[in-house]
Amino acid sequence: MGTILIVILIILLIGGLPVFPHSRSWGYGPSGIIGVVLVVLLILLLLGKI
Repeated sequence: MGTILIVILIILLIGGLPVFPHSRSWGYGPSGIIGVVLVVLLILLLLGKI
């Protein structure tokens, strides 16, 4: 279950990067938020909490 969450968050992180035409005006906000969530999940996964 934790691995599936991490894969989904990585896909969202790539989709939120401001290099695509649809997300160019968003800035780095969405990818930053998703990145923080990804780091928290990775830490929890490494600690064995997930």
